[in-house]
Amino acid sequence: MDAKFTPITIPRPKVTDYAVRFDMLYCGICHSDCHMGANEWDNVEYPFVPGHELLGKVVEVGAKVTKFKVGDHVGVGCFVDSCKDCANCNDGNEQYCLKGMTGTYNGTKQWGRVGGNQDTKTFGGYSGSNCVHEDFVIKIPEGMDIQKSSPIMCAGITMYSPLNHWGCTNGGKTVGVVGIGGLGTMGVKIAKALGNKVIAISQSAKKEQMAKEKGADGFVVSTDPESIKAHMGTIDVILNTIAAPHDLMTYMPLLKKQGVHVCLGGVPNPHTFSQFPLLFNRWSIAGSLIGGIKET
Repeated sequence: MDAKFTPITIPRPKVTDYAVRFDMLYCGICHSDCHMGANEWDNVEYPFVPGHELLGKVVEVGAKVTKFKVGDHVGVGCFVDSCKDCANCNDGNEQYCLKGMTGTYNGTKQWGRVGGNQDTKTFGGYSGSNCVHEDFVIKIPEGMDIQKSSPIMCAGITMYSPLNHWGCTNGGKTVGVVGIGGLGTMGVKIAKALGNKVIAISQSAKKEQMAKEKGADGFVVSTDPESIKAHMGTIDVILNTIAAPHDLMTYMPLLKKQGVHVCLGGVPNPHTFSQFPLLFNRWSIAGSLIGGIKET
């Protein structure tokens, strides 16, 4: 984990019947890549190639591919395979595959649907090309800015999926977004575009102007008790993007009765919380992991 980044040669599978091969044009940088690179989650097998916000141009397709053609712009997110046969996969939630999804990097191929080899490591998007089963490739619509589209594959779907699950896609809700960084600003934009009132929440008052430029209707400084007090009981769903140890109870008073606090940041340390406020307000603390192919 103390080594520097160095170039390596990695294997890519041959194009089989349902495979799509694409040259990499862009790949976003997700904070998860930084966590993994430093082995902060204690699960990296080196050498590994990070990058799970892939965007490329199709250069070859398998004989039975029906969804893509050469020249298409495509994206790939955090996983490149799943069992496709369990209850979660059948519901379009491949990210929760009961047999374990295959990560875009630091994963192990379990089914050999592309390339024919099981027990082979996966390597991510900081590379020249990739080859993925068509079911796990997303077509980028015409007219989108391909230089800016790759973060949708992780950051975008990570914020959209909980909004969809907790009933915010038809607007009319008040959504709080904690942590106004790359993930948080994406959440502000998506929640606002779906017709919700959006409250940005940050430790720093310096983020207020930027958050409102992204679409936030209000702003809470979480280190200021008066700011918290002014917004108590006003938010339906909180999307918490913080990936470092913090106190969840700082944000719970912002929720309405029966509100939901959704944890999205990968915090390895256990959280603690006070149970009685949850009981008396029917508050929920939940989690959400990226999203399935249909949602993406």
